[in-house]
Amino acid sequence: MARPKIALIGGGQIGGVLAQLCALRELGDVVMFDIVEGLPQGKMLDIAEASPVDGFDISLKGTNDYKDIAGAEVIIVTAGLPRKPGMSRDDLIEVNSKIMTQVAEGIRDNAPKAFVIVISNPLDAMVTLCRKVTGFPSERVMGQAGVLDSARFESFIAWELGVSVKDVTAMTLGGHGDDMVPLVRYASVKGIPVMELLEQKYGNAAKAKEVMEAMVKRTRGAGGEVVALLKTGSAFYSPASSAIAMAESILKDQKRVLPTCALLNGEFGVKGYYVGVPCVLGSKGIEKILTFKLDAEEQEMMDKSVAAVKGLVDSLNL
Repeated sequence: MARPKIALIGGGQIGGVLAQLCALRELGDVVMFDIVEGLPQGKMLDIAEASPVDGFDISLKGTNDYKDIAGAEVIIVTAGLPRKPGMSRDDLIEVNSKIMTQVAEGIRDNAPKAFVIVISNPLDAMVTLCRKVTGFPSERVMGQAGVLDSARFESFIAWELGVSVKDVTAMTLGGHGDDMVPLVRYASVKGIPVMELLEQKYGNAAKAKEVMEAMVKRTRGAGGEVVALLKTGSAFYSPASSAIAMAESILKDQKRVLPTCALLNGEFGVKGYYVGVPCVLGSKGIEKILTFKLDAEEQEMMDKSVAAVKGLVDSLNL
């Protein structure tokens, strides 16, 4: 039985971790594309030479030619400039939109049946542009942001409560930016509301609310926190792991419910824009968008986040 083919567009930090994770999990044969000669070839050779140690048996190839992505079932796009300290994701829009246009054309012309997962920032605008250029159906073009943002939120909750991250469930909605919407009301530890556990820990509701507000603020600024510490780039381990969770759910038809940047058609009061929402990911890509009722405060935050997405997307003049 032929192995699935996975194409990685962009040989930077995230691309390298993506390739290694694909290899370690034996998700399929991997081809990495980058415009810099030698970069993808070198990274893939390096990972391939670890195969006897790590015990994986797949094909790993680096290329500077889009023709080599032909036949890819899943394509993960990381191409574009990373953030530097002091930059917002939105600051990257002009330069990364030019890169994304070229990438999307390469995908459209060489892998017309692929599912595309975009990680490049500013995420919501880059996914929109990718779909516009490829012309692919919306269920095959999606963005990775919510899995990462939610994982960050879950991490902070687990650390605060002193419990395993495996038992924390939390989710963010909206755009991948400072106006994202961490859903406090639905955050739980094995089904127990996080706010109840915080109130137990601190003995009063006011302190619990204050601690949660700090975690929400940290979640919204988590990417910037990493950028400020690294000084020369942005996060790459956690975004790569998050995108692999999405790719694996599609390749293995797992039907996982993952927060995904998806094109909405009236869900949550949004139509015609890519926004982060919970989706069922399976062999048909985005198979279903799960909706639920937001309370007034959550809806207000969602509206604000969507407004920021709209402003960014509209600036592309698509």
